[in-house]
Amino acid sequence: MTVNSDKLLELTVAAAEDKKAMNIVALNLKEISLVADYFVICHGNSDTQVQAITTAIRKTADEHGVRVRGIEGVDTARWVLIDLGDVIVHVFHRDEREYYSIERLWSDAKVVEFA
Repeated sequence: MTVNSDKLLELTVAAAEDKKAMNIVALNLKEISLVADYFVICHGNSDTQVQAITTAIRKTADEHGVRVRGIEGVDTARWVLIDLGDVIVHVFHRDEREYYSIERLWSDAKVVEFA
C-alpha cells in the first residue's frame, strides 16, 4: 500500500498528537522546495517525551509501510530529525526549538491547517 504525502502528513501529526507533542506546525513546501512536500515541527518538554514522540512516529510509519529513510539525534533527544521522504519531521526539546526557531527559516511556506 502506497501512502501519499498528504496522508503521511496526517498520520505523522496524529502520532505526534497521541504523545502530547506541543505546538505542532506543518509547513507545505510543495511550491518552494524540492527537499520534501511537508515539514512537521513539534516539541516535547523532556528528553523522554521527545523520544516517545519519535518512537510513535517511527511506529506509525512502519505500520503503514513507509520507510524511514533516516533518523538523527535520537541519542541526545534534543533535536530529532526523521526523514520519511515526502515528510520531514523535526522533534525538538522545548529549549532547542526556541533557540533554532526553524519556522522562521521557512517563512515562505504555508502553514497547513487541520480541522
